[in-house]
Amino acid sequence: MKNFTSAKLGLTMLMASVILSGCKDDDIVSIEEPMVEWNDTDYSVTPSLVRTLPGFESIRIKTLISSDDVLEQSPGFVYGAQPDGGGIMRNPNGEGFIMVTNHEILQSVSRVYLDKTFKPVKGEYIVDGAGGMWRLCSATLATPEEHGFGPIFLTAGESGVESMIHAINPLGNVSEKSRTDRTLPALGKCSAENAVPLPKTAYNGKTVIFIGEDESNPANSMGQVNMYVSNTVGDLQNGKLYMLRRKDKNTVETDMQVGQSYEVEFVEYTNVSSSTGAQLAAQTVEKNAIQFARVEDLDYGKGSATANRVLYFVSTGVSPDKINPAPGFTMWGRLYKLELDANSPLSGKITPLLDGNSDPGKSLVNPDNLCVTENYVYIQEDGDSFYQATSHDGRIWQYDIRSKALKPMLEMNHRRTDATFNAKYNPSNDARLSSWEYGAMFDVSDLVGKPGTFVVNIHPHTWRHSKFLNADGSGLSSNNEGGQTVILTNVPR
Repeated sequence: MKNFTSAKLGLTMLMASVILSGCKDDDIVSIEEPMVEWNDTDYSVTPSLVRTLPGFESIRIKTLISSDDVLEQSPGFVYGAQPDGGGIMRNPNGEGFIMVTNHEILQSVSRVYLDKTFKPVKGEYIVDGAGGMWRLCSATLATPEEHGFGPIFLTAGESGVESMIHAINPLGNVSEKSRTDRTLPALGKCSAENAVPLPKTAYNGKTVIFIGEDESNPANSMGQVNMYVSNTVGDLQNGKLYMLRRKDKNTVETDMQVGQSYEVEFVEYTNVSSSTGAQLAAQTVEKNAIQFARVEDLDYGKGSATANRVLYFVSTGVSPDKINPAPGFTMWGRLYKLELDANSPLSGKITPLLDGNSDPGKSLVNPDNLCVTENYVYIQEDGDSFYQATSHDGRIWQYDIRSKALKPMLEMNHRRTDATFNAKYNPSNDARLSSWEYGAMFDVSDLVGKPGTFVVNIHPHTWRHSKFLNADGSGLSSNNEGGQTVILTNVPR
């Protein structure tokens, strides 16, 4: 098994600004001059598929790339379906930037080169469907500046209990895109949404990786919050894996009430590297881990080492009939805060902050991806569970950490009364709300020298065309959806 460590990746060449798939610390890079020759021109031929909501009119939306775009240096490249987790960094080998993106349903990772104005000019795949092996959802670009090791693109397999987490070199050779030996056995097997390393300032001298398991099958013990801990910075092979449980050993998610805090601890898994995913799932039952209704994305607080030890994650929710909750689990979805002890990541307290059941169908609907800044948590919905009481299309919500106010900021723009638009982007005439979903949202403010600048990935599932088929060249997927990535400016941080 070959694993990428800081020595093997030649990290000294990458001591430049890098942006993560979540949000990075606001104080890492001191901005004196703009780093990008920034303008508000749309780069994609595809119109924005999202719109702002009342109260957020100052936010501007700039299209970056879509599946319909032809890039000048790689005219045969297709930006594939379901762009999800991603990261952007400066190109260490030349002018401009590199954007690395998961394409969930294709099991692939693309690499798009951006020029000094952030315009996409070239694209290729560094992981194809054969190398990805499982659906690849959220991801985190670990870097020396933020995490003390890397650059490594940690992308998690989410196709069942035996899926694994990959460590991908973002500068790797395209000829290696089908490699299957880049997984990390020490991080275990599960249907993971993301693997998020904490900043190096959170616990000096350690590597701590926060892992969310997006499981909805009771036979596989539902979803977990896991944590990998090594006492060596950058060690992804020899650490220990832990599961989250309440100290009173109550495993029921809905026994935790919104606004109340509960003491928790992380309990060690045994024989991680040699165990199957099913065996690891059985351990969570034996050891009384908290059973969540699909733990999807996770992120940490920004601005200080103390904030870095405050973690946020979502439980997406489950409903057997799309009307009623499953006993013991959130249906509409929850946002949690996990505060870790300053002296050890293995103990702390958990607080449910939000539950969509507070106003069913009108508040949160199946939260998925997260982006945390110093003052806000941005929550992206994945509402294509199609609950009957849902009243809106997919949204991004802003949660104010201090005031606890929750406001809808962005919504999918289906333009259902525009026949021309729908003939292209919804030819099947799917009238269901939330038929489109969000991928990752991440902060690129420091990279572009413009505070309040974020990237958002979009899965417009009803947009289909034969020319999008086999975008990664592997021939392993029959999916022919299009995808889009946009840039938001003037977003509060």
